[in-house]
Amino acid sequence: MGLEEEIEQLEEEIANTPYNKSTEAHIGRLKAKLAEKKEQLEKQQSGSGGGGGYAVEQHGDATVALVGFPSVGKSSLINAMTNADSEVGAYEFTTLDVNPGMLEYRGADIQLLDVPGLIEGAAGGRGGGKEILSVIRAADLVVFMLSAFEIEQYERLYDELYDVNIRVDEEPPSVTVRKKGKDGIDVNTSGDLDLDEETVKDVLRQHGFVNATVTIRGNPDIDRLVDGVMDNRVYMPSLVAVNKVDLIEPSYVDTMKADLREQGVDPEEAIFISAEEQKGLDALKERMWEALGLIRVYMDKPGRGVDYEEPLVVREGDTVDDALSKLGGTLDERFRFARVTGPSAKHDEQQVGRDHVLADEDVLRVVARR
Repeated sequence: MGLEEEIEQLEEEIANTPYNKSTEAHIGRLKAKLAEKKEQLEKQQSGSGGGGGYAVEQHGDATVALVGFPSVGKSSLINAMTNADSEVGAYEFTTLDVNPGMLEYRGADIQLLDVPGLIEGAAGGRGGGKEILSVIRAADLVVFMLSAFEIEQYERLYDELYDVNIRVDEEPPSVTVRKKGKDGIDVNTSGDLDLDEETVKDVLRQHGFVNATVTIRGNPDIDRLVDGVMDNRVYMPSLVAVNKVDLIEPSYVDTMKADLREQGVDPEEAIFISAEEQKGLDALKERMWEALGLIRVYMDKPGRGVDYEEPLVVREGDTVDDALSKLGGTLDERFRFARVTGPSAKHDEQQVGRDHVLADEDVLRVVARR
């Protein structure tokens, strides 16, 4: 029996097993085994070669993947927002390769990837799905692009990403496993854990741990526990953009919003756009900026003053040390201290060290040894 058949059987058994306390450990073992089989299949497929795939060299300060089924309007959107030139057609499968474009916004260069339209079964390899999804895994943000008339596509897209271990809008579970020499598996928890201790041990054994200490914070379910034990999950934020709103009748708006709620998407959080008419794009750019957590730092350059035209773009939570790394050159090794004026400073020209956390629109001057 091949791996595909084994995976199919495991998925069928999980689906047909009612979940309760008495079956919890059994389902936990099945899900752990399923995760292992999928990882084996992924390694087998990636190692078999054949074709160049969809490798895209990443440029700029961040990368955003536009994810949607064929004919949803991704090519029109990327053409409207960037300097890309992606073929546009009113038929399916127009885009046959990943087409990158660069969006310049607030001094940042944000790479948008016009990913070929996903089809159901992409996670299983249909329609070049494996290669497409590998590109998405390398992005910093996913934008689910839906047609106003096909909101139900969201769940299918979400499931395709989930099946290739992309977790959107989730924090990684706090599960750490440390191997030891003997005495089996110890389970340490903080707070109440609904999962039975034997279930946790079974999941670890299924992943090859015989002697180990597992520490679990919070109260994860089985799926989150398996995610925590595996090291091949990718966590990233997402946005939902609803396209073609210029084509809907006013009476259809309530239906569209009800469809979004049914998919678990808050209509207040969705961005409604028309790529064709270039409406709603400013709101989409702003939301992308916020979701990526980008901030601007204006460099005070000796003898030239503050450069407000080309800021250094870093991430929320980044420090002076992170800024030095991005600046490159010899500043890092010659660094003495820095002076910061702006939201993160207690006062103008505050002297700070490498560990100072920067904020949006700070002015930074690096004082270095000659």
